[in-house]
Amino acid sequence: MSKTTKTSPFAAFPTADVFKDGIEKSLSAVNEISVQSRQNYEATVTAVTAAAKGAQTLGEQAAAYGKKSMEDYAAAAQKLAAAKSPQEVVELQTAWTKSALETYMAEFSKASDLFSASMQSFVAPVQARAVELAEKIKTAA
Repeated sequence: MSKTTKTSPFAAFPTADVFKDGIEKSLSAVNEISVQSRQNYEATVTAVTAAAKGAQTLGEQAAAYGKKSMEDYAAAAQKLAAAKSPQEVVELQTAWTKSALETYMAEFSKASDLFSASMQSFVAPVQARAVELAEKIKTAA
């Protein structure tokens, strides 16, 4: 009599341990995605908060400069109106124009520095997340 080998119809299916390992790996991946998503969200909130604060500061600075410019212009106009000669008008106008240009350039430089700092604050958290993600990908590969 020949010995017959019976194979189970379920032999092609994974064993309970393999199935359990697959589920655990899947749950671990889902958990990692959840952690990454939360960290990305937090970095985005930090970046947007920094951008909003920078925009607010720039707006306040622009408003203060505008107010001061109008006050300076009104004072210069009063001086021009009180001028006694055309030569005095030219001298007053030249002095005011020079002062206004110097003030504008100083204000522009200050705004430029503030904008640059604001952009660095905006980019820093997002860049940190990108570097961390790149490291994780590099490590996984």
